[in-house]
Amino acid sequence: MNRNLILGSLLTAVFLIAALVSFAWTPFDHAALNIPDKLQTPSASHLLGTDHFGRDLLSMIMVGARTSIAVALVAVGIGMGLGVPLGLWAAARQGTLVDELIMRGNDLVFAFPSLVIAILITAIFGAGAINAIIAIGIFNIPVFARITRGAALSLWQGEFIMAARVAGKNAARISVEHILPNVTNLLIVQGTIQFSLGILAEAGLSYVGLGAQPPTPSWGRMLADAQTLVSIAPHMALVPGFAIILTVLGLNLMGDGLRDYLDPRLRVART
Repeated sequence: MNRNLILGSLLTAVFLIAALVSFAWTPFDHAALNIPDKLQTPSASHLLGTDHFGRDLLSMIMVGARTSIAVALVAVGIGMGLGVPLGLWAAARQGTLVDELIMRGNDLVFAFPSLVIAILITAIFGAGAINAIIAIGIFNIPVFARITRGAALSLWQGEFIMAARVAGKNAARISVEHILPNVTNLLIVQGTIQFSLGILAEAGLSYVGLGAQPPTPSWGRMLADAQTLVSIAPHMALVPGFAIILTVLGLNLMGDGLRDYLDPRLRVART
């Protein structure tokens, strides 16, 4: 029994279900202002309390979950969709100008954190969830490119690749039919890790006002709204803070569990 995988999957499932349910139902309208009920602590009527505008925090957390998950999921999809082919191409052309250009391009992107990229994109196109997706997605591309290239390079030395070459297969076909299936497990694990980092990045961008814009709830902006009220309404910061912590923890545990489950050598070493 892989405890990390089970616990991580359960934590992740809670927030995925909350995000899905929020499309059809939330305890209150997440955007409805109710000033007389502002800054209420958790109670039977508002399970997680209310914010400085009287909005129900549970409803905002549920809607904010789908915002964070959607941004992180699409951003990881962009990173994986572009980074994996680039990594495969670089590995297939090891030591050539193509390989060098791809790797130096990755180094250039790594030199600029996602927040800096987001500021640049925002200065050109304006703040918003779409621009946050683009910024986080761009930062994910070199991550997947490096992971894919590193794993593929060792595979290119294998005897089964030599047999494929003798059979007349070109580098592109070998990459798709033989290399990619053998690195898929590694990419799945890395995908869960980048997903959790995407949640953190989205929260960070929203915290500084570069992510999802009002009235769309965002965990990062909920933290920003709470920073001046911590002394009188600590639940406003604790609720989104714990949501971020538990989601990232769940994804990291799930990634660790998947690594053990998908890699027989690690599974045997831990038993």
